[in-house]
Amino acid sequence: MDETLKITSVLSDPTRYYIYQYILNKHNDVSVQEIADSFSIHPNVARLHLTKLEDVNMLVSETNKTGKGGRPSRIYKLSKEVVQLNFPFRDYLLLSKIAIETITDLGAPAIKLFYEKGIKFGRETIEKEIKKHNQTIDKMDVNLRISIIKDACVAAGFIPVFIYDEESSKVTVHVNNCPFKEVAVDLQNEICSMHVNFIIGMVELLFPNSKIKKTDSMFNSCSNSCKYEIIV
Repeated sequence: MDETLKITSVLSDPTRYYIYQYILNKHNDVSVQEIADSFSIHPNVARLHLTKLEDVNMLVSETNKTGKGGRPSRIYKLSKEVVQLNFPFRDYLLLSKIAIETITDLGAPAIKLFYEKGIKFGRETIEKEIKKHNQTIDKMDVNLRISIIKDACVAAGFIPVFIYDEESSKVTVHVNNCPFKEVAVDLQNEICSMHVNFIIGMVELLFPNSKIKKTDSMFNSCSNSCKYEIIV
């Protein structure tokens, strides 16, 4: 069976689709029992859904050895393989690699422009979200502005978690996936710098006097996410 048909067939089941969304948003290992409890289904049914998702490489599993004896359980997590559904197939990943390698070959001026475009498109992504609200930025409270950035991140393909500490005026952001990861493996510095500028473009529009810094990267540590701190 064609790979695209296999994936669409697996995700056509609503429960299975929402189980995958649950794991995607959690961005952490899950057990059969956790899925069974979260979706009020029998563990055998949960195991079947997880196995189906693993069969099409959307999840991977491994044995969870607790050291307590008894039959070891299995834990499931997101696969690192990219799932792309295109009709007909289009290799945008290859196009991205060609375009970005061309930019890097052109040298410093082209790379500088590449980073500036990251800021520009970050701002444009936020502007689209702002239009959905009938008020100007200066009338928005901090929580609404954070909500707008979160919605913009999701629209751009990120899976973000925002934690706002009102006392310190600090927003901690965990981006639990990288939509550009497959390209970034070979061009990490260029892609990550552009990604930071994309987020800066989003943040600066809503928080003009903010300070933002990247504190962790999924490429440079054992972390499963890239982390940012924003002082608003």
